[in-house]
Amino acid sequence: MKNSAHTQSTTSLPRAPHDEVHSRSTRYLIMMGVRVLCFILMVFVQPFGWWTWIFGAGAIFLPYIAVVLANVGEDGKTINAVPPGRELEAHPTPPPSSDAHDEVITVRETREIPHPDHAPKDPS
Repeated sequence: MKNSAHTQSTTSLPRAPHDEVHSRSTRYLIMMGVRVLCFILMVFVQPFGWWTWIFGAGAIFLPYIAVVLANVGEDGKTINAVPPGRELEAHPTPPPSSDAHDEVITVRETREIPHPDHAPKDPS
């Protein structure tokens, strides 16, 4: 296993792809709602004046801005990593007492192959 000087922290991981797509879709839909509002205000606000041109520009240019912002991922954002902290204090363990018994535990990870003399006979 590689030891690295910088350990990966859960708080320094990027967002999940599903969450990132949801965030971009929400941002796009909000901007399209603002565009529709600009269009409605451009048509219905009376008397026409300089704000009519602002609403018209919003209705025209917001789709382009919304698409560009929706396609930009969050790769460029810096992630403020929080270093993991120690939750429990580590106390030194006392040395084992002299009357403690050393036990050996054997773990077998493969099944035992029976000897050919002890193999079950085929009843056929």
